[in-house]
Amino acid sequence: MIATLNRLVELVEQHLAAGPGGTDGTADGTDGTADVAAWARRLGTSEHHLRRMFSSLAGMPLSEYVRRRRMTVAAADVVGGGDDLLTIAVRHGYGSAEAFGRAFRSVHGTAPGEARRHGGPLRTQSTLRFHLTVKGSTPMDVRLLQRPAFRLVGHAARVPLVHEGPNPRIAAHVAALPAEEHARLKALSGTEPAGLLAVSDDLDPDRAEGSELTYLHGVAVEAGAPVPEDLDVLDVPAGAWAVFRSAGPHPAALQGTWAATATEWFPSHPWRLRPGPEVVAVLERSDDFSVATCELWLPVEPA
Repeated sequence: MIATLNRLVELVEQHLAAGPGGTDGTADGTDGTADVAAWARRLGTSEHHLRRMFSSLAGMPLSEYVRRRRMTVAAADVVGGGDDLLTIAVRHGYGSAEAFGRAFRSVHGTAPGEARRHGGPLRTQSTLRFHLTVKGSTPMDVRLLQRPAFRLVGHAARVPLVHEGPNPRIAAHVAALPAEEHARLKALSGTEPAGLLAVSDDLDPDRAEGSELTYLHGVAVEAGAPVPEDLDVLDVPAGAWAVFRSAGPHPAALQGTWAATATEWFPSHPWRLRPGPEVVAVLERSDDFSVATCELWLPVEPA
């Protein structure tokens, strides 16, 4: 995976050098937009997995990296002063100097005209290089399962993605459910993952902090099981799952395991993520939920 990500960085640079309508095969149409799906095909992986691995290892979404690199390259043209700003805007995939100016200011904190007059200030993004770091001295507890189709049923809400610490919107959503509703859901549980579940679905491909996802508090049932009409339903197709166990302070231990799947497990195993819900099953917990043992279910496929 490290070699794949470094090749991806090279494709980004080729794409920026070619400009809109370039002949490098990495642009989408003539607007200069990066075609990540095409890159994934060239690299022999899936867009879903490529975006997730990049954002986890780089610490920023792929789209944000491309935006920063585009404006870094554009800044050299702006400060160089050889062409007018509209020509530079078009060269870098923008239809107007105004649109280019907004994008330039969002990265550099100043307008192109000001940068040209004063030489800056500029906030540049260096080209990334990924390197293998030896980790994994603590074995990860994981099992691989093939599961038939099943359904996730419960109460869903749109919430922002939070990478570290509690998610207040999720906590409020679950707390608003009466105690008897938790008991009713638990009684419906009919297949693995067992018990009450925390389900994340429809996540932003880049896993950007604050982006919206669908959170479902519910249970898993067999594909053909009847479901009460007042519950939300996610139909999950048959496929493979990697199930990781975490134990310790909650939610820090779980979030650490989630991050380690990307930084340690996937780069060294012949599996990749496939689209689908990501499920957390709480196996044991303290009364105040400060400590918990959980299983993290991730949909996977052979790489």
